Amino acid sequence: MSAPLDRPGWALDPSPAGDLLSLNIPQGSGGAQPPVAADPHYTPEPLPLLWPLRAAVFYVWIALVTAFMGLWWLPKVRRDPQNAHVLPVIWTGRLLAAARTILGVSVELRGTPPTEDCVIAAKHQSFLDILAIAHAVPQCAFIMKREVLRVPIMGYYARKAGCIPIDRSRGAEAMTRIIREIEASRADQDGLGQLIIYPEGTRTRPGERRKYKHGVGSIQQATGLPVYPVAVNCGMFWPRDGLRVRPGRAVIEFLDPIPAGLSAAQTVQQVETVVEAASDRLMQAAGLGREG
Repeated sequence: MSAPLDRPGWALDPSPAGDLLSLNIPQGSGGAQPPVAADPHYTPEPLPLLWPLRAAVFYVWIALVTAFMGLWWLPKVRRDPQNAHVLPVIWTGRLLAAARTILGVSVELRGTPPTEDCVIAAKHQSFLDILAIAHAVPQCAFIMKREVLRVPIMGYYARKAGCIPIDRSRGAEAMTRIIREIEASRADQDGLGQLIIYPEGTRTRPGERRKYKHGVGSIQQATGLPVYPVAVNCGMFWPRDGLRVRPGRAVIEFLDPIPAGLSAAQTVQQVETVVEAASDRLMQAAGLGREG
């Protein structure tokens, strides 16, 4: 590809002009919208021949590239901590490019990814949407289990990139600590970046819904950060187990930001309304609910 490897989004497909299958749903609409017909350009293809071999090759490739880049970039990050934000863009881009080449699945980007300090509240269906959303922004960070930050090399990079550890066993105390970490990051020279969280708390299957957790609302109320909802249909192509990957063109869409000023409960409700409605339309376009 001709695009610089450190440019966010270089491995994602641009959205065709005027091709908007999902909609931003106004607050209070309840998300009610007419159904969308399946679009052959966005429906998953059948599993290819030798798909188990393709999946094995892909994951072996991931392991090799991750190990190589982890060691190669270690002195670069130590010399200049800013490189901790460049590495995820290159790493996720290489993985997405490999998914396109080996597995036949690509991701289309819609909407405008944020570049300022913010919270990204996304629907989560598979490893594919993690890669795509992280690759779309210049300074991604995650709230992740504390144990992950203790993993050699990976934990070092995650911490340098601004990822925030969470101890779920501590309940309300954990949220207080998260907010404290967010404010400390905002005061740092690099800033917070784009903090990606998954309000459902886990991956969901296409068509499955889970109650959205209060974290995104609590964070916005405490920090005043804008919240960018993100809709996805990646689970239609890449299942939760990451094995039976079907070729095709998945979509992630950044929706209009939710400004501060709402109560925590109102923020959660608005995120859930717009994300679920837009994700449903993306999944319908990919054939969810189609007979046969």
